[in-house]
Parts: sequence; structure tokens; C-alpha cells
Amino acid sequence: MLWLYLHFPHLLLDHIRRTREEAGALVIVEGSGQKVIQACPEARDQGVHAGMRLKTALSLVPELGTVRADQQQEARILEDQARWLYRYAAHIVLVPPDGLMAEIGSLKRLYGGLPAAWQTVEQALDERQLTAWPGLGHTPLAARLIARAGKGECTDDKGHIQRTLGQMPLLAAEFDARTCTRLQRLGLNTLGEVFALPAAELARRLSPETLARVQKIQGTRPDPQAPWQPPHQFRQQADFVQEIELSQGLLFPLQRILTELEEDLCWRQQETDSLLLVLRHRHEEPTRVRIRTSGPEHRADAFLNLVRLRFEQQPLRAPVVSLQLSVKRFLGREADTGQDLLGETQDLNEAWHTLMSRLQARLGDQALKQLSPQADHRPERAWSASGVHRNNRPAGTTANQLPRRPLWLLQGPQPLTEAPIAWFAGPERISGGWWDGHRVHRDYYIAQLSSGQLAWVFRDIREGWFVHGWFG
Repeated sequence: MLWLYLHFPHLLLDHIRRTREEAGALVIVEGSGQKVIQACPEARDQGVHAGMRLKTALSLVPELGTVRADQQQEARILEDQARWLYRYAAHIVLVPPDGLMAEIGSLKRLYGGLPAAWQTVEQALDERQLTAWPGLGHTPLAARLIARAGKGECTDDKGHIQRTLGQMPLLAAEFDARTCTRLQRLGLNTLGEVFALPAAELARRLSPETLARVQKIQGTRPDPQAPWQPPHQFRQQADFVQEIELSQGLLFPLQRILTELEEDLCWRQQETDSLLLVLRHRHEEPTRVRIRTSGPEHRADAFLNLVRLRFEQQPLRAPVVSLQLSVKRFLGREADTGQDLLGETQDLNEAWHTLMSRLQARLGDQALKQLSPQADHRPERAWSASGVHRNNRPAGTTANQLPRRPLWLLQGPQPLTEAPIAWFAGPERISGGWWDGHRVHRDYYIAQLSSGQLAWVFRDIREGWFVHGWFG
């Protein structure tokens, strides 16, 4: 087996920087807030480095941005990286707080060789603006040690990998301080010298645990790795160094998150019609914004337009310190067969759903009504208004499916004060309503009045002639 290990030396720092439009010096400080543990390139260029006291760093860069390290946040960010890596390799292992491992030996043929697989991962890291040190090894521990030492190369040659491991000092091999001291007293300073010791001698002089670790590095002892399975949901969060006071400032990080959502949906071959946006404030309860579409959708720009419209109608009630976008509802994606030779869409469903979604985002979910037919022969009772049906658009009808009806139906029949001058269609007899006490017995005609208007008229056997609608 061949393992790829990705070591993220400053994962939290990369995550914060990706959500910022402006470039500026930024550092991650330890939980107590006294010491710098990660520094971005802009900060390092001005003399700030890991291990420096925060007070000293602020004296060098007064406008320095600071973020306090958070283990739960780092675990969540690491899982976000596992999600996209899962698109390229099925066997993923999380190694908190800053490592991911994937078995890629079985994928070399799929990608056309190891260099192509290596390049694919590097390109994905570059697109996501992530810094990672990759390492390859025939055992999980070997790949981890090579990656964390920054010695990774695109090769699966066992001899080369063994020489790289053998040159590592004991501290780089991640032995604990007590074991390092005992090994050095034996005159051993590199991992290769430890490999040269017989197993029985190593166990006698040190401990069974040290022997087991050395054997796992070499591959002479099993080291099974439980694969990680992605959750059946999408969730990403953006954290801000400075509070965002205007909703316009949220669109930049949202665009990046929605782009990753689009990639995730395309990879799943699925769509969604519901997003949940949670805006967290420093001193108030979070704001929850539900974004709905009138049909299945996967495009990032369509979601972003709906969010923008919602923000216009619902301004921020307090500054935002972080936002989280989550999707739990996934829908099957239909094949796109409605394009002509020039790539132009011929299906009106997309335009319909986009229009309905935008109107609902601007006016509210209950502001739009859709007319639906009712099983009643009486025209004034043959329809009803209801909310816009999701995942559905009105279907077209042909002339032989329903009799012609006017586009403009009056609220109620009006007496006809003049006789029509021309008759075009009819009679169409409608008789019913005896079951609810509103019986009608009418003969409908399409006729032209003296004014030139085309009207839908009927004759009631008891009350005479009436006009019930107008044709355009």
C-alpha cells in the first residue's frame, strides 16, 4: 500500500485568511493569548514569528490581527478538508489536529500514474489557498514522518523512502523525550541507526512500545487505519477577525463557501432547495436565515443572488463574528437534456425556478400565489389561489385539453347591456352547483361586442344575458 499524508502547518491561519478580502498581518495565539503560535507571511516579513510573545509582536506591528486558537474549531476545519479530499480518494483518515491521510496506491492507474495523482492534490490545495506538506510512504507512520519533516517527494521507490526515513533525527521521528535520551545514550542519533538494531535488542534495551512504533514505521507490524466517512450534510463556517457590520461584507466569504457547495453538489450528482445560514453575534442570539428555492438548484451564483436579495430585505441587527452555511436536504439531479447545438438552454424550468426563487426572496415565501384548477364546472369556482408549489411549474395545455377560457375572468358575471354583433363559438353548456345551493345553468358563447371587444358571454335561462370575461 502507498499512503499520502498531508500536514497542514497552519490550518487555522489559512482558514481565516481565506475569508478576508483585505490582506494584512495576522497571527494565531495560544489559548491564554500570550504567545504567537502561527504567523502569516505578511506578519513574518515584519519580524513576527511563532513563539514570540504577543506584546512583542504588537510592538512590531501595531495593526496586527489576532485570532485565539480553538481545538473544536480546528477539528471542524480539518473535517472540511477531508470532505474535498474524499472526492479524490475513498480511504481517508483524520489525524488531528493538523493531518490527513489517504491511501492512493490503488488509485495510480485511475489518475494515470503517481505524478498525475500528486499534481491533482497539489492543484486542489492551491485552489483552496491551503498550505500543506505532502509525504508518501508505504506505511501510515512513514508517510506522516516524511510529511511533517517537509521531506516529501513524488516517488514510491522503497529505497528512496527508506533512506529519507533513515536520515531523520530522533526528534523528527516523534519519539518522546525519554526515549530519545535513552537512544542517544546508546549512541543512536538517527532513525536509520535505530532500524539497524535487532528487534530483540531494541525491545530489551528500551520498551515493547518503542519496538512496536519502529516496526509500524518499517511495515513489519500491522497498523490498521479506520477510514473516515463523510457526513450526509454540507456545513462550512467563516470566522472573522473583525466584526462585520454590513451585510455586504458577508458576500465575499459566502461566495467562496457557495462555490465549494456547488462543487460538492456536482460531485454528489445532487441538488438542494434549502440552505440554512446562521449568523453569530458577540452579545446576541444567532440570526437564522433560511434560503429556499422554488426547485432543485446547485449553482453558486443563483444561491448568492437569493442571499443578496434576502439581505436587502433583512438588514443585520448586530455585527457578525462568524457565519455558518449548512445543507441537510439533498435531491436527485436530473440529466440536462435541454440544450441546443450552441449550448443555449431550451428548457424554461430553469428560468421559471430562478424567477420564483428571486421573487420569494424579495417579497417573502407567502407573497406569491399560484392558480390551481378545481374540480367544478362553474368558472368562478373552477380555480383557487395557493402558495407556489415547490419543484413544479405550470404545465402547458393544448386546445383539445380544456375549452377556451378568457385570460381576464371578471370577479362575477356582469349584465350584458348590448347585443353582440358577431358569434364565434358556442354554446358551451355548464350546469351544476345543485349540491351546495349555488346552482347555475348557463350556455356560454365567445362573441364580439359593438366596441370590438371579444367577450365570454352566457345566457342564464332565468335572468338573461351576462358577460363573464374578456379575451385579450
